[in-house]
Amino acid sequence: MNGDLPTGIEWRRESVPVPYRAALEAMAARNSAIAAGEAEELVWLLEHPPVYTAGTSAAPAELLDPRFEVVEAGRGGRYTYHGPGQRIGYVLLDLRTRARDARGFVHALEGWVIDTLADFGVDSWRSEGRIGIWTRDIDGSEAKIGAIGVRIRKWVTMHGFSVNLAPDLSHFAGIVPCGISDSGVTSLERLGITLASKDWDRALLARAGEFLARLENTCPRDAAS
Repeated sequence: MNGDLPTGIEWRRESVPVPYRAALEAMAARNSAIAAGEAEELVWLLEHPPVYTAGTSAAPAELLDPRFEVVEAGRGGRYTYHGPGQRIGYVLLDLRTRARDARGFVHALEGWVIDTLADFGVDSWRSEGRIGIWTRDIDGSEAKIGAIGVRIRKWVTMHGFSVNLAPDLSHFAGIVPCGISDSGVTSLERLGITLASKDWDRALLARAGEFLARLENTCPRDAAS
């Protein structure tokens, strides 16, 4: 991994798919270890075999066609799809050493993805009242290109983001993605951009310092875990 990355954090990148349940179990264990002061923070980049995951707000009616395994994720949000061609970033950071601000963390995470997409010529944005990363699809309509879903336990974060590089977009038809039925889902491939996961990772990690700086500059909150 790049030696220029901020120290004190493990930067892990997988080149083969990791089963979702295995990743979830590993995240939970690492979250507890970070909270106990027994492990470094972790940023983990990977992809999963096809799976539908259900957040804490998932509605049964939004699972339209459970053609893949469905896993209760324990994160915020509703149903989403993960699969080959989609890059996942699991971000496990100790907010006790930064600003204890859940909204600020999500905002910084979104900004990290938006800035990285811009490096590949993709204009993307946040959308008021709708979590995630949005862009213009090939027909000019607004479409989702990245998802955000986090959990914070004892002020240590879990889960993170996903970005559609080149997944099979038909797989999203089995759910109402993130509970939003009036907008589509797109990918870099659909927008005419061919991008290997290693190149996405390289660009994302080049902006890791900026992401962490955003967290340092977020206004602290007094809320307890």
